[in-house]
Amino acid sequence: MIPLRARALEFHNAPVGQADVVRVSLSPERPEVVRAQEGYVVGAEAVPNGFAWYLLASADDLVRLPGNAQAVVAPDQTKFLGQGDVIAVDPKRKALRVLYRRCSPYNHFLLTERCNNYCLMCSQPPRDVEDGWIVDEILRAIPLVSRDAIEIGFTGGEPTLLGERFLELVQAAASHLPRTALHILSNGRQFADGRLAAKLASIGHHDLMLGIPLYSDLAHLHDHVVQADGAYDETVRGILALKASSVRVEIRVVLQAQTVGRLPNLARFISRNLLFVDHVALMGLEPTGFARANLEAIWADPVDYANELSAAVRILAGAGIRTSVYNSQLCVMPTEVRPYARRSISDWKQTYLPECENCTSKQECAGFFASVTHARSRGIRPI
Repeated sequence: MIPLRARALEFHNAPVGQADVVRVSLSPERPEVVRAQEGYVVGAEAVPNGFAWYLLASADDLVRLPGNAQAVVAPDQTKFLGQGDVIAVDPKRKALRVLYRRCSPYNHFLLTERCNNYCLMCSQPPRDVEDGWIVDEILRAIPLVSRDAIEIGFTGGEPTLLGERFLELVQAAASHLPRTALHILSNGRQFADGRLAAKLASIGHHDLMLGIPLYSDLAHLHDHVVQADGAYDETVRGILALKASSVRVEIRVVLQAQTVGRLPNLARFISRNLLFVDHVALMGLEPTGFARANLEAIWADPVDYANELSAAVRILAGAGIRTSVYNSQLCVMPTEVRPYARRSISDWKQTYLPECENCTSKQECAGFFASVTHARSRGIRPI
């Protein structure tokens, strides 16, 4: 597991104000004009002048810096920071946050912690806080992201609660990253009346996908899972509005005990009523946040819902809907489902168990969330 945040760091010559967002450099040969927006990782070579920040593995290197240079000692981060990564250096909060890793295909920006759902298995529990500073930080980060990035993601909380600022972020991604796909996780409710969907479509992002959860074919069951009355109706109407505006939609279904028994019914509902969606992802549970707190009520061993998963995949794929299984281990899936499995867990929070060492399918398997200490299937075994 890679540490993307560090706290209680040692700062030097740092103003206590808004966090500084900079691109990481490992090269002392960077043009002078770009050094002012970069953080240089200090190594054994002579330390060049002109960088906005100097990132140190040890306070012993402070004596080597140019006079009055802004510096932060971050031994855990400097081990893995690479050329072109984007970080936020935040003396006020005594923190260094890695916002973007150039070498990773898994880069997601959390836009807000606020949400209008309260899902039983939410891995990022919402907080009713004023966090508009996050948007400002991301708007400064996006122009620093590599134009070669294949995809970035926006997540939350619920990103659409930002209103016009949500659209501003999508526009920034479209303008600064013209070849990069954008995947947005949303509960879809704010799109229900069609106005926000139309505004989003008008931006004309070249490769945009909305990932929207739908947990059941029954309204009351979906509303129970998300702990919000009327959410099912708004979510379905939001999906319809987005597709009416030609915005691509992925339906996300978290596989958990309270809904997995009706998984084939949900698959039939989607194939009959939402056949036009662009992708369906059937997702293993991430046992952190609310999911960990509610684990006894929501955890289901994949071995026990193997038949329901197989049936759902057959129904969706048979209807011509692109279908994937995320966050699940190959060894606990029925053989017929394995071709639909994806290596989906972000590399910074992915791990494997000792049982996986001799597995011939390890490189194709999603593995486990590093947070998995309780919810492990009894069927885990090397293939």
